[in-house]
Amino acid sequence: MARTIVHVDMDAFFASVEQRDDPSLRGRPLAVGGASRRGVVAAASYEARRFGIRSAMPTAQARQLCPQLIVIAPRHGHYSEVSRHVFAIFRRFTPLVEGLSLDEAFLDVSGSHALFGDGERIAQAIRQAIASELHLTASAGVAPCKFVAKIASDMNKPDGLYVVGDDVAGFLAPLPIERMWGVGKVAAARLREAGYRRIGDLAAADTRALQDLLGSWGIEVGQLARGIDPRPVVAGRAAKSIGEERTLERDIRSGAEVEHELLRHCAAVAGRLTDAGLWAQVVRIKIKYADFQLITRQRRLNAPCFDTDSLYGVARELSAQLLPHPKGIRLVGVAAAELGSGPLQQSLFADPGQERRGRVQRVTQELQARFGAHGIGRASLLDTRDDDGEEVG
Repeated sequence: MARTIVHVDMDAFFASVEQRDDPSLRGRPLAVGGASRRGVVAAASYEARRFGIRSAMPTAQARQLCPQLIVIAPRHGHYSEVSRHVFAIFRRFTPLVEGLSLDEAFLDVSGSHALFGDGERIAQAIRQAIASELHLTASAGVAPCKFVAKIASDMNKPDGLYVVGDDVAGFLAPLPIERMWGVGKVAAARLREAGYRRIGDLAAADTRALQDLLGSWGIEVGQLARGIDPRPVVAGRAAKSIGEERTLERDIRSGAEVEHELLRHCAAVAGRLTDAGLWAQVVRIKIKYADFQLITRQRRLNAPCFDTDSLYGVARELSAQLLPHPKGIRLVGVAAAELGSGPLQQSLFADPGQERRGRVQRVTQELQARFGAHGIGRASLLDTRDDDGEEVG
């Protein structure tokens, strides 16, 4: 039986949510991310993208490209809440929903045709529901497999729909190799040097030649280029990790400053875990030194957790292995990984204070939801400087 896979991708999700919530931002170039001199763009509106602004671009560079750019801080908890509504719409049409991130997912609607029509009608109904109920736009691709559906969803962005029929190879053949999901700049440059410019070139390539260029992955690349992708949609797959990181306005050197940043990030990660009803089994830290050397460390917990203190305790111990550093530190990050939901799993080595800390975390989230994110927090995170390093009066 032929499959029908839909890939739905929200359009400029973070930026679109901000423009929806604040009408004064609509139609204006907007970036969500760090506003400081060394901040990074997390998302850009389509108005900003016309100036060449993209995610992961330094904010300073984005401002050079577009002096009138509006930069606002991300609201991850809010985006997670909007995402839950988006995924609830997906599940009206099929239980087979595999989330890739907050703003995109694969849906296997092969068994939904009798109720909702063919793949095109289902994708259109999903997009209409998102528009009418959430006042946001989404683009969708419909195809017989995941790989092609993802490429198709990008064909008519924003607010578009593209359907690929049975001639999958014919659709893929003229597309540049950069369109292939998973082919980054390095792999693309290597393939172009070898004479492969379009996906059709890869489809016709000798498997051994692709292996010589890409290793064992070359076999999969050849199959994908021919539209062969038997991977199923895996329902209920959770996010792999939730993290926070910040490029600092100035390099820091002292352990106290690093611990302050770690605590700030652990509080943010704990808030997002609590909002999403998730817990973590692994804590990971990231430190980038002033010479751009990047180091990560991680540790598996004796028992899963979701609260600030538990995350911070592990992050602090991990950071002690990396300090001091004579050249200073320019970025600090924390991530919670191997996520799960439901009742916390118990362990013979569980911390007896874990339940109390979990209650404190939930109460903190409830108060912040009622009185605002800045209405309650840790005194140790109060800062006399704003994100640009200027004194706050």
